[in-house]
Amino acid sequence: MLNSKPLLFTSLFALTISAPLAASPSLAGGFWINYSFNEDTHETDFGDQAIIGYLDGAKSEQSPWFYSAEFRLGPGSFTDVDNNSSGQKYVMHKAWLGYAIDDNNSLTFGKSQVPFGWKTANFWPGDMFLAAYGDQMDVGVKYQGGVNQFNYQLAYYLADDWASKSTDSTDDNRHWGSSSTYRKVDTAVVDFSYTFNKQHTFAASYQNGKLEELITGDRRTDGDHSAYVIYYQGQFDQLTTKLSYIDGKRDLPQAYLAANPDIASTIDNTRYAGEIGYTLGDWYFVLDVTLAKSNTNGVDGDTVYAFAPGVRYDYGPGWLYLEYLNQDAYFDRNMQINQGDFAAWYLTFDYYW
Repeated sequence: MLNSKPLLFTSLFALTISAPLAASPSLAGGFWINYSFNEDTHETDFGDQAIIGYLDGAKSEQSPWFYSAEFRLGPGSFTDVDNNSSGQKYVMHKAWLGYAIDDNNSLTFGKSQVPFGWKTANFWPGDMFLAAYGDQMDVGVKYQGGVNQFNYQLAYYLADDWASKSTDSTDDNRHWGSSSTYRKVDTAVVDFSYTFNKQHTFAASYQNGKLEELITGDRRTDGDHSAYVIYYQGQFDQLTTKLSYIDGKRDLPQAYLAANPDIASTIDNTRYAGEIGYTLGDWYFVLDVTLAKSNTNGVDGDTVYAFAPGVRYDYGPGWLYLEYLNQDAYFDRNMQINQGDFAAWYLTFDYYW
């Protein structure tokens, strides 16, 4: 089964770009650039620029097919060069083909958003402690459906990128091993949500999968991962609110543990996340807050925090962002919590055509 995965990736990608699409393609592009200031070191950086290309096609009365792709090029692509499929600073952030079964049910093939909880307002300062469960883009198949206020998504993902050793999750990166250690494979995901009065959405997601070791060359799936999230989203005119509780667990591959005997065999932690936003004309004010606590044996179990207030301005063809990030810990590639104070300001400009 493992040897067939590169072929499956290729087939999915070919399907995504070459299926008989009747929808009129919509081509678009843009770029972004960022200025940052580190409060601790007083270092500044102007860069992290990227060029982005989009190809989209909506379903129509003439065809049930629809699709979406996003390509990024540049140091601000949010790709992990050492662990992506290109080995360079360019990446296919998403590339999927959809088929509408009817008005309420559809299938998606390719690299698409993993249906797990909600995403932060902007990924640039980082998903903070949503780490590993933030803006996941994985390769597989997804079914979406709904009846009245009830919606559900069922998905199966072969891995989180196209190549046989890639562990690149793009925006939510460096939390799923590496090309020389292990990667996420064979992941099943379910998400159920109920919207009440068009304002309150109550939901839950669950994912369970394997970890494939990349050390011995045997590529055995002797590790696994699982997580669930219970979350809420509210919309009240200009005010938006989000809350979630996440519990994640990871049993690391034996080959990786043999090479790293100081690492706990089972990583387990809990996160709490909240977001509040307010729209005022062309301005959007937002505050993201995340807390986390390690449940791993032998690891400090104190609660750590991260928060990111920000504002963005819609000037027409793009946005101008000002954001601040402060956190007293970070998540590593094993999903373990590590102490580490960090505080920085970010000023970002983007433009789309």
